[in-house]
Amino acid sequence: MKRDFYLDLARAGLRMPIGADLILHRHPDAAEIVLDGRRLGAVIEETAREFHTPLAVALMDLRLEKADVLRLLGVAEPQADSFHFDQAPADADLERVRGAAEDDFAARNRAHIESVRYVAEGGRFAPVGMAIGPFSLMTKLLKDPITPVAMAGTGLTAEDDPGVRLAERCLALAELAVQRSVKAQIRAGAKAILICEPAANVVYLSPKQIQAGSDILERFVMAPHLRLNGLLQAAGVDLIFHDCGELSTFMVREFAGRLHPVILSLGSSRRLWEDAAVVPKDVVLFGNLPTKNFYSDAVVPLEKVEELTLDLMARMRQAGHPHILGSECDVLDVPEAAETICSKVRAMLTCGRRPA
Repeated sequence: MKRDFYLDLARAGLRMPIGADLILHRHPDAAEIVLDGRRLGAVIEETAREFHTPLAVALMDLRLEKADVLRLLGVAEPQADSFHFDQAPADADLERVRGAAEDDFAARNRAHIESVRYVAEGGRFAPVGMAIGPFSLMTKLLKDPITPVAMAGTGLTAEDDPGVRLAERCLALAELAVQRSVKAQIRAGAKAILICEPAANVVYLSPKQIQAGSDILERFVMAPHLRLNGLLQAAGVDLIFHDCGELSTFMVREFAGRLHPVILSLGSSRRLWEDAAVVPKDVVLFGNLPTKNFYSDAVVPLEKVEELTLDLMARMRQAGHPHILGSECDVLDVPEAAETICSKVRAMLTCGRRPA
């Protein structure tokens, strides 16, 4: 799709959450649906209809790529969430992932891919795929990712420190896993891919080290993403970049300028009207209401949602930057607070609008 497509959505005043999980859990058999690509695809379309958006955004399940890469290396799915490498992946491990068959995915991964295909074949909505970013996946493969990244930030290399080597090799493995997932979704018909990189933040990547000249942001985040960008561009597929972590303005500028996504989605810790000054005018800013706290009336009461919505829209109009008002991340279902969350999502979508 052309960049103007997203700019036109912003100009038209589109509001939408990333909300497939919320709609999925309206169904009593949600656990079965995520294993059935057509049914999951129908939920993705249901979500787009519910929120009146042409973008049918796949379910944000950031466990899928880890489960896939570990399965290829012989780790069973029930152990995948808790598994961490204690030795650097070998060349043979990387080759096993690189050479894996295009259709060799576990049931949940297949359903995710097939949900994209279902939307693409239906032709009613623009299918948006979903994948975790390489750096965030790397952090899930290590028990302690902070220390080796910090050591790398001091200038140590894989030859100097085994922890740095472990992190760099896991990053290489993660990049292969993400590319494999993205390629499968492109083959399924995705028009855009939403890449979620929440771990690329100031907790893992020290602003002080970066300001002092460290290349950790370049080595661990930007370089893998620039390669991933090349893959997307070659396929004519758009990048939607999501990072709800705590960021520096320098990071926002790098993501917006060098990756140049069609949409940049940021967390509620950022002031989008200020970020507009460092984001190109043809990059739509998305977000960033504090939807992670919508479950709590004590933290974010309903009237606060309306106040924040109207304030953010006014500030973005004043900034003159294209903006789609939305959630700061995926709006997750919280069973005991489902109606509370839904009422606040409705408020962000409707407050300030003239009655039809």
